[in-house]
Amino acid sequence: MRIEKKQIESHNDKYAKSHAKSFEFISGVLTDEGVNVKKIIKELVDYQVAIPSWALSTGSTRFGRFPGKGEPVTFEEKLDDIGLLHAINKSSGAVSMHIPWDIPKDAKKVKKQADELDIKFDAVNSNTFQDQPNQKESYKFGSLCHTDKSVRKQAIEHNIEVIEIGKIVGSKSLTVWLADGSGFPGQQHFAKAFDRTLDSLKDIYKHLPDDWMIFTEHKPFEPAFYSTVVQDWGSSLLLAQKLGKKAACLVDLGHHLPNANIEQIVSRLIHENKLGGFHFNDSKYSDDDLTVGSLRPYQLFLIFNELVDGAGKELSKTDWGWMIDAAHNIKDPLEDLLQSVEAIKIAYTQAMIVDRKALEKAQDANDTVRAQEILQHAYRTDIRPLLAEARLQAGGGLKPIELYREADCRKILSKERQ
Repeated sequence: MRIEKKQIESHNDKYAKSHAKSFEFISGVLTDEGVNVKKIIKELVDYQVAIPSWALSTGSTRFGRFPGKGEPVTFEEKLDDIGLLHAINKSSGAVSMHIPWDIPKDAKKVKKQADELDIKFDAVNSNTFQDQPNQKESYKFGSLCHTDKSVRKQAIEHNIEVIEIGKIVGSKSLTVWLADGSGFPGQQHFAKAFDRTLDSLKDIYKHLPDDWMIFTEHKPFEPAFYSTVVQDWGSSLLLAQKLGKKAACLVDLGHHLPNANIEQIVSRLIHENKLGGFHFNDSKYSDDDLTVGSLRPYQLFLIFNELVDGAGKELSKTDWGWMIDAAHNIKDPLEDLLQSVEAIKIAYTQAMIVDRKALEKAQDANDTVRAQEILQHAYRTDIRPLLAEARLQAGGGLKPIELYREADCRKILSKERQ
């Protein structure tokens, strides 16, 4: 399905008057506060969030899955769905491909399709956390850290294959998430497992093109519940530092124990020039992979506050990766993704309007109350009209969810994919 320009224009006409009024009001308020509204709008137009190829279908729990109608089956259909999202919000102009879940039959043809949809290829993701059909060696006891050299070799070769596919479609980075770990005390030698993982990653690193990055991703548990090899940001940082300048750390917001100070972790990684990117989601208990900003929007804002502080306001010009990683079980996947992208850009915009000079002055004076007031003023400012204006200027819809429903997107997709 493709949404037509006329549909978007008709939708925008309905909300144009109320939007203009809201945008004029908040623009005036922010301008009086010294905010460069035009610069923020431009940054919002440029800033893109990658959609993972696995998030376009209904996710699952450990007990079951409840698929909806019209969900994509082929990678080509998934690309079409991302193209639909991007046409609506003009902020989903990239795809993060997971291999071997999505191996293009014709990578060059897929690249051409993506170009037509104005979609770029973000990081490609390897998978050594589960056995695939006809796989010779099993990853039951690990992959890159396995005691058996033949298993490690298989996992290394898979990552190299992912790089080769990524080169064809125009990707520039590889994300490696390891499920490697142990379920019981004494099962694994911690130091040796880490050393084997590092050696395996060094072999993969050798095959990276000069302009590529490799992202190491940490997770404290699951599926291994006693220990994981890359259990926290410190282990991830160690790997990235030992690998070299083309290695950095990827932060998944769900891959942290309860109450972890993720914004401080982000600050540390920026300070060490080892932040690679993000997998955005939200959680109540652990790695719930819920809609971004559905539970902890203030934490999301605080994370972006550190990003803006550490890299400046133009995050679209950084080489960090921005990707959603969510797996809900009850929503329309496309509506969920529209909500997630919106939440990310809201938090980013709130961070851009923080009065940094005043905040730094309050911090230097140990004025805790003033510092809190400055942050919460930005967080409580309704900046949604700025996002709407950026979409309008880029050719998208003023109200993404409403446009998606007005166009009967799910109904049409269901008919097309019966």
